[in-house]
Amino acid sequence: MNDSRRRLPNMNSVLDHSGLEGLPRHLCKHEARLLIAELRTSMPTSEVAPSIDDVVKTVAHRVAQLLAGRHRAVINATGVVLHTNLGRAPWPGPARDAAARAMGYGNVEIDLKSGSRGGRLSGISRVMNRLTGSEDAIVVNNCAAAVLLALTAHAREREVIVSRGELVEIGGAFRVPDVIASGGARLCEIGTTNRTKLQDYADAIHEDTAALLKVHRSNFRLVGFTEEPSMRELAKLAEARGVRSIYDLGSGALDGWGDEPSVREAIGSNASLVIFSGDKLLGGPQAGIIAGHRDAVRICRKHPLYRALRVDKVTLAALEATLLMHLRGERPPALEMLEATPEDLRARAQALADGLRQDVSEPQIVATESRAGGGSLPGEGLPSLGVRFMVENVMAVHEQMRVGEPSIVARIHEGGIILDVRTVLDSEVDALVGGVRRAIHEVDSRVARDRG
Repeated sequence: MNDSRRRLPNMNSVLDHSGLEGLPRHLCKHEARLLIAELRTSMPTSEVAPSIDDVVKTVAHRVAQLLAGRHRAVINATGVVLHTNLGRAPWPGPARDAAARAMGYGNVEIDLKSGSRGGRLSGISRVMNRLTGSEDAIVVNNCAAAVLLALTAHAREREVIVSRGELVEIGGAFRVPDVIASGGARLCEIGTTNRTKLQDYADAIHEDTAALLKVHRSNFRLVGFTEEPSMRELAKLAEARGVRSIYDLGSGALDGWGDEPSVREAIGSNASLVIFSGDKLLGGPQAGIIAGHRDAVRICRKHPLYRALRVDKVTLAALEATLLMHLRGERPPALEMLEATPEDLRARAQALADGLRQDVSEPQIVATESRAGGGSLPGEGLPSLGVRFMVENVMAVHEQMRVGEPSIVARIHEGGIILDVRTVLDSEVDALVGGVRRAIHEVDSRVARDRG
């Protein structure tokens, strides 16, 4: 029987091959076993068996990929500033520096003057007080976790009143009713999808009510015949009736942005708790911030769930550095990107087009529309500029840009590739040009080999 699978190389000959020299033997053995099993299953009996050199090359490639790890830096040329798939806001320089310092030993939970334990959140709380007027603040790993903690700490086995128009779903099928249920609270829906009055809240409050929850619709807009009470009105009603008022802002713009509410105004409304993200319109690392009344925040901090959700020292340091930038009147990169006008971007677009001219025919500077992304500023397009170029094998070049070095994520439009410069830093232009050129050359070489 002429079964080519019998001629597959054996394990010892693969592992002893010089092509695997320097690679961990146990990993090579594992990948070789998987590969040979795959070939035995999928290879037709009449097909010529791959040579030992081919098998070794594949094993070496798989091991090298594993050891390289998954996470890589990416140049974002999509124009989507808070790109969820790319990690949302790029960290500001001061945040990166603070994170690097925090990687060693640091004064995470020690007061250096007294030598006693404490101080993990004192820096964040102090800066938030100066920025927004909040009495206290804590940090957990994202905004959804912050909402879950607030509801669990304040409303478990009691009722939370929410307008039907605010029972939203955020990314990953994460729904407000599910969060409330996960916190052990009961949902009380009031009003209608488009109109909820202050009296609707007042009529629904009873002895088992724990909180009034207002949820900002950060990823869509509700327009037309609408009505809803302000947070200030809800906070006043809640205080008069002896219940908590909780405001889930979502994106966390300190000064507001378009239809996005202001964190400062939300704190000023006298809400018991204001909850928002650190990695969206604040422009820092992923985090969920709970700020507001001292007694309400303290109850969240004392709850056992807080310890499970709190952030590590690196995120804490990076967030504090980002908040300090705002305190100094500086703008994190994400906010600078969002605020840039097409004229601000023209020099960057021109530099990129000039750099690509050697390898592509007539790269064009074109008007594009960027997006905030990250579930922020729904429906608000940002007029931008991009560089559009044509290549013969668009899909192949687009893929090679993603897997190349550096990794470049762009978009295809009308048969060409567009590099939106809103989300490209000036310091990345040269690397972007080089990466695109290498991707084109790699694809051209591959096509030439296949034809030859």
